[in-house]
Amino acid sequence: MMPDFLKKAQELQAKMAKIQEEAGQKTVTGSAGGQMVTVTVNGRMEVVSIRIEPQILKTEEPAFIEDLVVAALNDGLGKAREMMAKSMMEATGLPPGLAGGLPGF
Repeated sequence: MMPDFLKKAQELQAKMAKIQEEAGQKTVTGSAGGQMVTVTVNGRMEVVSIRIEPQILKTEEPAFIEDLVVAALNDGLGKAREMMAKSMMEATGLPPGLAGGLPGF
């Protein structure tokens, strides 16, 4: 019984390692202000790019633009978390959040 458990744990760990490896290649886009600010985030929760519409740089206050950047980042990071949770669930069959609570994952 114990060898089966260890084998399954090793298989799960290998699947999750593959998902994490592929994560850098998957991206999502978050936005704010009617897409005046867009942010691309990969599955490793790394910001890949930020785009700010040039017209708002000329017309808006810096604090407003800063708020839009924060909102777009939060949107993108939230979408990246959802994407990775779905990938983990599909690959492992574990409910979202469970794999993250296992040691080594």
